[in-house]
This record gives sequence, structure tokens and C-alpha cells, in this order.
Amino acid sequence: MEERDFFNESTETKKARLTCTYCRTEAEYAVSWVVRRKKPALPPRADSVDRARFAKASSYMVRRDDKIMCSNPRCRKTFEIAGLQSVVSL
Repeated sequence: MEERDFFNESTETKKARLTCTYCRTEAEYAVSWVVRRKKPALPPRADSVDRARFAKASSYMVRRDDKIMCSNPRCRKTFEIAGLQSVVSL
């Protein structure tokens, strides 16, 4: 079985306070995340190895956006999101 069989996947946007690396303007940006929540029960076709992997699995979020555009109308450059973790455990 694959990892996606253990999780329900959805997309969420969360606000984050980031600073543009070019113009140093701080603002709130909407950052999109892929949320993987552990299913309540194991699929019926699982074997003993899959049961062990399912027991260790936990819910987590993965950041989808690596770069974001500056909200300052004079700048508008894309900068890399460096202040946020890329994977967050729930």
C-alpha cells in the first residue's frame, strides 16, 4: 500500500506574516498548505507491514508555496519563503 491510502488529503490557506527580502516590507500573506489527516481506520486489504506503518503514521501539513509575490506595489518581486517550516506535524 502507498502512503496516500493512509491519509485524507485537502488544501488549506493560512495567513503568515512575512518580510520581503528585497524591499524589507512586512505584510500578511496567504500561504497554501496540503493537509494530510490520518484516516480513522486502516483499509481492509492491508497486511502486517502496512498495519505497522499505519500505527506509526500521524497527521501533518506540507507547504505548497515555495515563493510568494511581494504585496508592495513598487516591488512586486517574488521572494522565497524562508521563515516558515515546510512540514508541520499536527
